[in-house]
Amino acid sequence: MAPNKPSTDKSMSNRHNGWKYSVATRYILFLLLALLIYISLSLKLLPERYDIQVGTRSEKSIPAPAQIEDSKATLKAQEEAAERVQPIYTYIPLRNDILVQQLFERIDRLNQDEVSVQDKISIYREEIPQRVDDFVDSFISSNQGSEGYPDELLDEMKTVIEQQAYRVPEETFIKIPRLEPEEISKMKTVARDIVSRLMNEIVDAQTARAKVAELVSTSSLSDRTSREVVQELARLVITANKFYNEVATKEAKVEARENTPPVYIKQGDILVQKGQLITPELYDLLGKNGLLKDEVTYWPEVGLLLFSILLSLGLLMFIRQSDVNIFKYNNSQILMLVLIYVITLICMHLAGFLQSEERVYVGYLAPVAIGVILVTLLMDMRLAYFSVIIFSILSSVILNVDKSQMFDFRFGFFAVITSCVALFAIHRASQRSALLKGGIMVSLFGALSVLILLLVHDSDWSRSESMYALAFAVASGILTAVLVIGLMPFFEVTFGILSALKLVELSNPNHPLLRKLLTETPGTYHHSVMVGNLSEAAAEAIGADGLLCRVGSYYHDVGKTKRPMYFIENQSNMENPHDSLEPKLSKSIIVAHARDGVEMQKDYNLPKPIRDIAEQHHGTSFLHFFYHKALKQAQEQGTEPDFTEDDFRYPGPKAQSKEAAIVGIADSVEAAVRSLRKPTVEQVETMIEKIIKGRVDDNQFNECDLTMKELDVIAKTLKATVMGIFHSRIEYPEEMKKSKPESAEAQSGKPAAEQE
Repeated sequence: MAPNKPSTDKSMSNRHNGWKYSVATRYILFLLLALLIYISLSLKLLPERYDIQVGTRSEKSIPAPAQIEDSKATLKAQEEAAERVQPIYTYIPLRNDILVQQLFERIDRLNQDEVSVQDKISIYREEIPQRVDDFVDSFISSNQGSEGYPDELLDEMKTVIEQQAYRVPEETFIKIPRLEPEEISKMKTVARDIVSRLMNEIVDAQTARAKVAELVSTSSLSDRTSREVVQELARLVITANKFYNEVATKEAKVEARENTPPVYIKQGDILVQKGQLITPELYDLLGKNGLLKDEVTYWPEVGLLLFSILLSLGLLMFIRQSDVNIFKYNNSQILMLVLIYVITLICMHLAGFLQSEERVYVGYLAPVAIGVILVTLLMDMRLAYFSVIIFSILSSVILNVDKSQMFDFRFGFFAVITSCVALFAIHRASQRSALLKGGIMVSLFGALSVLILLLVHDSDWSRSESMYALAFAVASGILTAVLVIGLMPFFEVTFGILSALKLVELSNPNHPLLRKLLTETPGTYHHSVMVGNLSEAAAEAIGADGLLCRVGSYYHDVGKTKRPMYFIENQSNMENPHDSLEPKLSKSIIVAHARDGVEMQKDYNLPKPIRDIAEQHHGTSFLHFFYHKALKQAQEQGTEPDFTEDDFRYPGPKAQSKEAAIVGIADSVEAAVRSLRKPTVEQVETMIEKIIKGRVDDNQFNECDLTMKELDVIAKTLKATVMGIFHSRIEYPEEMKKSKPESAEAQSGKPAAEQE
């Protein structure tokens, strides 16, 4: 009983030796899993490093481990972009038309003054050019320090205007004093109009000045002197008004450099060709990307190792803290779990090897759900739920082609959806065809998850790439089903796993052992079928494996086929051979059927859980009748008994699992109730309670984890089931001390049960 025994792990470690039951081996296997995860992820996360030096030639081609920015090529592209920037000229709206107007107004006033002509010529020679300089200087000084024109631009303006300054001929100054006011007025209007027309974004003043003569000749001026004076003064006033802006040009070049996209070396492109000379630039490039052994740091390895240990430790703690206790069997279960993880990782990497930056969608071909399905069918559904998390994390790393990030959530999402759908679809599978149906479900929901990603993530994939992604997702489900169907027999045979699929196969009446049982011992066959019905109902009532109980019941008495007539259910219309045998010999024949059954099952390669039920269903129970018969014979002969009660017990072992204990109870109940002619509820209930209490008192459940509460549930379930399937049975005797073996009642205090 569970409350009265040590933990299962401890009791098993006391009974077994070797790696299968070693606690140290158990943790070594989890460390091995962490190491395998590390190796698997290192292929994607840790680049290969090379032992090379500057000035040597590379012994092999070195590919880019990820997309790498080529700084040299990027700098060259930036400079080329900057060189393509044209010089920026800024237009400054100088009012030169006002300046020319002011000049003619000054001429008009000065010509009317009482000053000699010679003095006027001297004044004009100095003042007219100076007025132009003063005009420019005034504009510059009024705009210095303002936000509109940087000082560099104003300096450029002054320099350009000085370089392009026009020199008025001497004869023009001689002609100006002789102009009449009426002529000056006409000239002022014409000059202002010409200057206004020509002062339109001038870079080179000489070009604009060349047009002055044509405009003057088409003007309203007819006097030759007036024309010449207007022409020269207009040329003097006309200046450049669009200047090279060094600041804006530099800013444009900077912006062009900044807007130039980096030049990348794509993942897989060859950084260094085989035999190529290693230059300092190449050496620096390799060093910056962690490809040199000389400059390696081990922090990435440490981080990846911790990450791998964390995943393995999480799996270990989930198994220990939850009631998913695969430790209660042996370390071969842990080894099988590690192998399932390895197979799943290999499948992911095979899909990853087919990927590239141009064919990212190939990752959806990975049969990620294969591990979850195998864990569900071979181990435990709750453990499969936790495995979904781990496999999703691993797939998002292994199937990620973007080295700038560690995870690709798309493949993690795909793994979660397909794994959960697979788990829900096959967790109750009882036929191998159900695996194919589950694969179809995985295909449909896998394609749906990819469609969701395409719609929500706004992928830049083309229509053909999107169709490929959907097709690979569909293929992934079919591939998953095919691989699981192919791998299931390997795990079942190698690790002795009894999956639901295997149990259904073993329950087929055409199995050679069941056919042998039916043809040679029909009574035992019928008894086994009845025990199967009872034990399955009782097991399911307490959450045990009902299917295992049913199939185990079918095979639990196959050892009786060696001596069928020595068991009461096969003694139809014949004398009981035990009547003429010594009690010890009868006892040996009865108890041998458990051992014989195990040997026969081994010959037919039946899984160990089935063999365990056959070996343990009687435990070390006591054969009352033959003991009392031997005791009575010794009394009649007047000799002291040379035997003890232990000599009339089954060799055991006692039930090690709930299923074996349940089959043992159902076996005794079926045999006992079969002996009742007209069973009533009271009789059945009393008989079941008596059988269970007898086994509890005999400590037959001390090595399995059945609780008293579960035994009560078993008793109630057996009562209900018995009343549903038994209608007419031989009456079961109430007294166990009769000595005459005339019937089932005569063979023991509980003869029917003892001979079953």
